[in-house]
Amino acid sequence: MTETVVSTRKPRPEVAVLVEPPGATTVPRRRNSSGGRLRALDGLRLVAALMVAAYHYGGRDGEVSEAWGGSPKEQFPTLHEYFAYGCLGVQVFFVISGFVICMSGWGRPLKSFFASRASRLLPAYWVAVVLVTAVFALPMVAYKAVSPSDALVNLTMLQMPLGVDRVLGVCWTLWAEVRFYALFALCVVLPGANRRRVIMFCAGWTLAAVISANAHMPLLDIVVMPEYAPFFIGGVGLYLVHLDRRDAYGWGIVAVSWLIGQHYAVQGLWHAPEAGGFSYRSSVGIVAVVTFGFVAVAAIALGWLRWANWRWLTVAGALTYPFYLVHEHLGWVVIHALHRGLGLPSAATFALTVASMLLLAWLLNKYVEKPLTPRLRALLAKAR
Repeated sequence: MTETVVSTRKPRPEVAVLVEPPGATTVPRRRNSSGGRLRALDGLRLVAALMVAAYHYGGRDGEVSEAWGGSPKEQFPTLHEYFAYGCLGVQVFFVISGFVICMSGWGRPLKSFFASRASRLLPAYWVAVVLVTAVFALPMVAYKAVSPSDALVNLTMLQMPLGVDRVLGVCWTLWAEVRFYALFALCVVLPGANRRRVIMFCAGWTLAAVISANAHMPLLDIVVMPEYAPFFIGGVGLYLVHLDRRDAYGWGIVAVSWLIGQHYAVQGLWHAPEAGGFSYRSSVGIVAVVTFGFVAVAAIALGWLRWANWRWLTVAGALTYPFYLVHEHLGWVVIHALHRGLGLPSAATFALTVASMLLLAWLLNKYVEKPLTPRLRALLAKAR
């Protein structure tokens, strides 16, 4: 979608388009007297998506090794160590999502909130599921497609809690986003968003996440997502700072979320150096990338990047969600065709694969999202 992002520091904005999951976090249109736009947030989303793509293509072992014909460590002897940090692009996405979902839900009724979320998420997602399933079913493709039954379940976006094989490897992040949307909708949007309610939501969720960390209660873990909650909550706190940069509670939410978030990131991604390991992420490097996510969104929230107002950033933001959906599995197919089929060098294969996935994302945005999103939103908004 091509809507631009317009910021406001007033707590009663009118929203035209809402936010989506990693890669799908299109910023809503908001107007104020200054006409300032948050196009920098679109650019940051694309940066996060490219980080994840670098991780999937050259920062990990696994099925991508089949595409390269060997470990990506052999293809990128030096860069693979940096690509390994690309998985933290997901945490950056979550911070962005917390910011824009709070912005989007402020002053919006629950029905409208649901209609905007579903209409923006589902069209490109449905097509991506069908497309990847169809490509993987081709005889010349080395990867095995999921069963027809599992593919149908994937269309519901509930394959993760049902324990069904995933068509899209990245859909685990969508499941985290959906749970965040549900929590925010029930606790903030339904009763009506205001500063006090948002602060209580952040405080309550933080406390519940900390308690669940050692409570050994799987259901509680599923609901409050202790390892990801700090990033969503930190983004919400940054929206409070966007409304009022002197908001001590907002800054407190951001600080606590960063402290807890970096802990979970290090805990989940750091390991002692080992000769047989694919790569080694230092704790300092992990903390640095997490800090980058918080600082970058903070700079946007405070208006420091208002100068980054180029129109192409809006296009970049529109491509992020479909790119995120298709880049991993279809990227493996392209890498195999270019590197093993045509014999292109690793660097050229990497660049052309990213470019081809961006082109596919543009096609999905133009021919799927633009025509179907407004129609589905209108249909859901009218439904009783």
